[in-house]
Amino acid sequence: MSVSELSMSTQNYLKAIWSLGEWSTDPVTTSALAARVGVRLSTVSDALRKLTEQGLLEHTPYGAITLSEQGRTHALAMVRRHRLIETFLVEVLDYSWDQVHDEAEHLEHAVSDFLVERMDQHLGHPSRDPHGDPIPAADGSVERPDAVLLSELPAGSTVRVERISDADPQLLTFFAERGIGMGTVLDVRPGTPFSDAVEVAVSGAQESLTLGRSATGAVWVTLAPGSPSGADAR
Repeated sequence: MSVSELSMSTQNYLKAIWSLGEWSTDPVTTSALAARVGVRLSTVSDALRKLTEQGLLEHTPYGAITLSEQGRTHALAMVRRHRLIETFLVEVLDYSWDQVHDEAEHLEHAVSDFLVERMDQHLGHPSRDPHGDPIPAADGSVERPDAVLLSELPAGSTVRVERISDADPQLLTFFAERGIGMGTVLDVRPGTPFSDAVEVAVSGAQESLTLGRSATGAVWVTLAPGSPSGADAR
C-alpha cells in the first residue's frame, strides 16, 4: 500500500509523530501532537483512536504515542517526500531555505511516488535536506548525524553546523544573513555570565555573534576535527 492511498490527515499525523521523536528523546504526547498539527486535543484523541484501529499506531490512553511498523513505513515515506521537495525547490528552483517548508507542506500530498523517485534521481540521491535533516532512503533507512545542540558544548569548542531547525523561517533568515548555514564552522566563545547566551564566530573571524536560547536550541552541531572534547574545552 502506497502512502498516497492514505488521507491527507493521516499522512500529516504520521509524519508529525515521527518528526516529534526524531531529534528528541521526550515521549510523544497527545498535547505535543496537537500543538504540532495545530488542532484541539479532542480532535487528536479521535484521530489517535482511528489510527490505532487501522494498525498504524501503538497507543493507550494517557500513554506515549508510538508508530507501528506499518505506521513508521508510511511516516518515513512522507518525511522523504517533504525533504526531497524542499531540496528540489532550493537546488533546482532557487528557493531560499526559509521559503521551502510551507511550500513542501502543500506539495507533499499531491506528488506521486514516481515523481518523488524522479526528483531523488535528478538530485543525485541527496542524504540531507537544506536544513540538515536526513532524507530517508527509498528503503526507509535513515542516517542521522551524531549531532548535539549548540548549547550543550562549552566555550572553546570549534563546531560544524549540521542542522538548523526550520520551525522558524525568520530564524533561518537571521542565520543566512550572517553567513551561518549547513557546514559552517563556528568558534564557540564565552557568553555574558548568567545570561544563558552563547557567543559564536564564523571560524577565523574576529567579530562574534550573541545567540540566545531560541537560537542555540535550533542549531545542532558536531565537533570540528581538532577541536577539544567537551571535557577538554572545560
